Amino acid sequence: MGGRDLLGLGGMLVACVVGFTVLGLVVDDLAGSSPIGAVAGVGIGIGLGATVFVLRALSALRDQDE
Repeated sequence: MGGRDLLGLGGMLVACVVGFTVLGLVVDDLAGSSPIGAVAGVGIGIGLGATVFVLRALSALRDQDE
């Protein structure tokens, strides 16, 4: 797993958190439910980003062993 792969993993993690946070802010604005949407967006983004991060890292490590 090279530096470029790690950079891609980090970027994907940041994109998940930022993307779902923005989506939560938009939901808050439309529904007037501040800050519930933003907090939920951060939580979903962290959870989803971490899950994808771990799955891709494990896949890369398995490919490296072969």
